Amino acid sequence: MAIYTIKDLETLCGIKAHTIRIWESRYQLVMPCRTQTNIRFYQESDLKDLLNIATLNKNGYKISAIAQMSKEAIEEKVNELSVVSFESDAKVNTLTMSMIEMCEEKFDYILSKSIRDIGFEKTILELVFPFLEKLGVLWLTGSISPVQESFVCCLIRQKMMTAIDALPLPKNKKANKFLLFLPEEEGQELTMMFMHYLVKARGLKVTYLGLNTSLTDLQDAGTICQPTHLFTIISETFTDQPVQKYIDHLAQTFSTCKILLSGYQVVTQSVKIPANVTILPGLKETIAQLDALST
Repeated sequence: MAIYTIKDLETLCGIKAHTIRIWESRYQLVMPCRTQTNIRFYQESDLKDLLNIATLNKNGYKISAIAQMSKEAIEEKVNELSVVSFESDAKVNTLTMSMIEMCEEKFDYILSKSIRDIGFEKTILELVFPFLEKLGVLWLTGSISPVQESFVCCLIRQKMMTAIDALPLPKNKKANKFLLFLPEEEGQELTMMFMHYLVKARGLKVTYLGLNTSLTDLQDAGTICQPTHLFTIISETFTDQPVQKYIDHLAQTFSTCKILLSGYQVVTQSVKIPANVTILPGLKETIAQLDALST
């Protein structure tokens, strides 16, 4: 059974710890348990209750009115709101709740509605990635199980694949061609799939090799595909060679390509950048680079 500190609730629900304590003392909305040494902690049911309360509060319901409602009535109002509209924070809260409950219907509804309302790209940037950042916090607190993470990642992956498949192939035969891959032991699959979408959506050619691509396989693919651009993410620490050596090898092997790199290990570490390599600190810079190439 997962347990939470008040700081965990603050992070996951977006409600300040001071406010949560006021809600406890004044309205008895979410009451903590206590250890034998009088340290307060919260259970999964408390997190669910607070996520619902936060959703209503962020959508204009006064906390005094919420305090008069039963848990069933609160949940019903949250479900009613989901049919109309949610603020971004409330949507993230609903996705979090859906993950905890492993409710595919609710999770899919929020994602699908957002895609219809604001488009796939904005949904990923403004909803899915903030949710995945929160998912990282949940992992750090030990608050979700691997099966819950796998559940939501599979649903997001399905949306990614559907969106990529729906895009037309580039008509410009002279368009730049990207070769996308993830090095061995690198786990940024959803981010790389989104990159696949971004490249294709801008009318550029793209070949996606996926996870665990060895340098030998990458070189073989390069010989066949003849890309103009290479893109990868390097976030994990390499165990078999220094990152600098890996970057130098890429630059030499693909000397006629423009190599675009992102990820913690290249953005924050001191590495020497070969002439044909560009470091992209984040998605904003990456999207700007793709937009420039598509014009």
